Formats: sequence, structure tokens, C-alpha cells
Amino acid sequence: MRQLALLVTSETLLVDDERGRIAYVPEFIDADTARDWFAEIREGVDWHAQRRMMYEREVDVPRLVSSFRLDPPAESMPQAILDASRRVIERVGEPFNSVGLNRYRDGRDSVAPHNDHLNEICEGFSIALISLGAARRMSIRAKAGPRRVIHVDLEPGSLFVMSYAAQLHYTHAVPKTPNPVGERISLAFRVKRPRVPTADASPTGIHR
Repeated sequence: MRQLALLVTSETLLVDDERGRIAYVPEFIDADTARDWFAEIREGVDWHAQRRMMYEREVDVPRLVSSFRLDPPAESMPQAILDASRRVIERVGEPFNSVGLNRYRDGRDSVAPHNDHLNEICEGFSIALISLGAARRMSIRAKAGPRRVIHVDLEPGSLFVMSYAAQLHYTHAVPKTPNPVGERISLAFRVKRPRVPTADASPTGIHR
């Protein structure tokens, strides 16, 4: 098995004040490993199309999704996700136990401005994203004045970290783009609340 190349990269602070901390680390994963992880996760994950209510009608969610718990990881989880989780935990220093995956098939796929569902994550812990595949723009907007807006192109192999406090004061989004763009996969690592066992829990360890 090829060893991951360890890259010493600088961290760019996009936000660092009383409203939270948002940091971006380009080239967190070397290019060859990022390409390998993209291919393995694209083919090895059970992707799902979702629908949701919007403006009193049901619409398609404009991306494919999946998720895993890491406590413990399911046998069906691709090794690439395990490797990514170890790298992120080592770098950020937080006990991430869940990963949510989004697959953006082209520029029409997107995610609207939002913050994480705070009732699902443990207070005080960060959200860390690894990007694979094509670069896509992340737009970060302050919820209250001063109305700060930040745009950052999330490159393949990069790490993007948002503090818990930032979820209270900022939204983030991946907007649609008319430009030709390839597929992107994001891995969002979180510290979620302990699982409550249920009789119909998925035997694969995938929780939706």
C-alpha cells in the first residue's frame, strides 16, 4: 500500500474573532492520494438522491449524499474514509465520530446557505471538510452586521475547518455555477451525539 505523503502546509485564517474561527488548509492531502481517495469513495459508497419540501412542494436535493458513523466504523466503509478521518483527527485534535458525504456531479449541484444542525452535534466541537475532485467555491456570509462575505475555492486535497461558534454567526454554501466543472466529493467530519440503538438500525452502518 502506498504511503500518504505528509505535506507541511500553512493555514489561512478566514475568520478569527468573537464570532468564531474558520480556517483553510490547501494541499492538506497530496494530489495523488486525493485522486485515489476520490475514485475509491466515488465507487465504494452507496450514494442516495434525496427529496425535500421547499415552498410547499417536494423537490430534488441537488447533490447525492451518504453518511457513516466512525464509532465504530462499519465494515462497508471505504478505507479512504478511514484514512481521511485519521488525518483530520490528528490535525484538528478533536474526536470526530461521524462523516457526511456530498457528491456534486456538475455545476448544477449545490448546497444553499445554511449552518449545521446544532441539535445533532456536540457543543464546542468543530466541523472539518476535506474536498476531493474538482474545485468548488464556498461562500461564507455573516448572519448579522457587519455583513462580511468571504469566498474561497476549495481545492482537491484541501481542509476547511469551522468552529462551533462560527455555526452560530455565519452561513456557508456551495452555489451553482454555469462554468464547466467536474465532480466534487466533500467529507464533512463532525462530533455527533451518541447513537440511540433502534430495532431497524442499518446493518451496514450507514445512517441517513
